[in-house]
Amino acid sequence: MLELVSVSTLNGLLYGMLLFLMASGLTLIFSMMGVLNFAHASFYMLGAFFGFQLSHWLGFWPAFVLAPLAAGGIGALVERYGLRAVHRHGHVAELLFTFGLTFVIQELVQMVWGKLPVDYRVPPSLDFTAFTVFSTNYPAYKMFELATAIAIFLVLLAVLTRTRIGLIIQAALTHPNMVAMLGHNVPRIFMLVFGVGTGLAAVAGVIAGPALVTQSDMAALLGPILFVVIVVGGLGSLAGAFVASLLIGLVQTFAVASNASLAGVLGPIMPGAPAAIRDLWDVTVAQVAPVVPYLLLVMILILRPAGLLGTRDT
Repeated sequence: MLELVSVSTLNGLLYGMLLFLMASGLTLIFSMMGVLNFAHASFYMLGAFFGFQLSHWLGFWPAFVLAPLAAGGIGALVERYGLRAVHRHGHVAELLFTFGLTFVIQELVQMVWGKLPVDYRVPPSLDFTAFTVFSTNYPAYKMFELATAIAIFLVLLAVLTRTRIGLIIQAALTHPNMVAMLGHNVPRIFMLVFGVGTGLAAVAGVIAGPALVTQSDMAALLGPILFVVIVVGGLGSLAGAFVASLLIGLVQTFAVASNASLAGVLGPIMPGAPAAIRDLWDVTVAQVAPVVPYLLLVMILILRPAGLLGTRDT
């Protein structure tokens, strides 16, 4: 039992930090610009493929720096020549624009790298066992992933709350005319924020690519859970995204490891019950684990629509 709890907790923390690496950029964009970027997971995918290609040419560590910069640069151009043009038509136009952008990026990735997974591997410098918990070995690469996520959270929190540029960025959202009158270029601030947000998604892709499978549908696999994280945490709340990422990571990991069922808890069902009821009675928690985050999302929207730490209505 102790082994199950220890291993599941550590696995949940690692999975939750991967979710936060993705959610941090989307939260930053929404909190600063009010734009819910449906294409955010596609920039995560771009980061993974850019990281793979640059690792092949230059090695992992240069790719770790250059791939997010490249994806962030593309994100800044998307804001400058795409989102800025549709912004005057309202949030629906922005949502449709970013929704369409997801398919454009996916098709471009398939044209360049194909539909099959690419051979993106863990760098040799991090390819060793960091420690062992009971009989489970934890690679150093996963510890690097965890440390990177925590460092990004602390840096973002410090920049947004303790620095002059963070105050300017927050003021530009609520009082853009006043910020412009003080001599700051508000459109350039928004372009910078969007570029940094998509660059953070690319950081997640560069790190997750070797640990997971780098393929052209990886955005669709993690994209839905990403929106669960930011809604549960609270739209626009960085601390909320951090808490929600950990919560969902732990809940889903423990659910996957649980074999509990109604039959095991309450005993066999009465004879003569319909077949559908009998099947439901025997379903284990592990079998419904993929649905658990979405059940949590529904509960949050019913009980606390602003999210755990959010201040905006969803």
